[in-house]
Amino acid sequence: MKIGFLGGSFDPVHFGHLMAAQDAFEQHGLDKVVLVPAAQAPLKPNEVQSSAEDRLAMLRAATEWDHRFEISDHELRKGGISYTIDSVKHFRREYPDARLFWIIGGDQLPKLHLWHEIGELAQLIEFIFLERPGHPVREHPDIPGLRLHRCDGHLLAISSTELRERVRRGLSLDYFVPHKAIVYIREHGLYRHSTA
Repeated sequence: MKIGFLGGSFDPVHFGHLMAAQDAFEQHGLDKVVLVPAAQAPLKPNEVQSSAEDRLAMLRAATEWDHRFEISDHELRKGGISYTIDSVKHFRREYPDARLFWIIGGDQLPKLHLWHEIGELAQLIEFIFLERPGHPVREHPDIPGLRLHRCDGHLLAISSTELRERVRRGLSLDYFVPHKAIVYIREHGLYRHSTA
């Protein structure tokens, strides 16, 4: 079995996240992709504005119909800073016989050496990195045992920060965010008064 994992704040989930998951699923013949919302991302300490419950609910609303995707609340239940190494050890125990892949953007490649315990992480999981078709692979640090797999992705230029700002300005989230997640955002009044 081949399982991909896509981490992020998902605050809110948007089509860029889901397209990345789908591209990796299709191009690498994955059996499923597990979406892993972070309690707090180590390299983006101020990224999360919504509660764990709200972010989980938006993810469920966006993907509950799609059998290819699952959601893990492991990092949210654990709390604190979400280091990939800790999550990968957890998933390795959960899926001892599967090939595991962590899905990242190609822009993360030059920063991989900054990841917590990247040497051990490289031994435990393979990486799928998304890059625009025809673009060269970016320079990346020489990490022993690192297994990289390219995925020519659609890479939509959408940022959660921009989407939160759109809500504050009263602009539509249509065509950026799945409809059921938009309904949730409206019903719960998310992002109207948050800062940054």
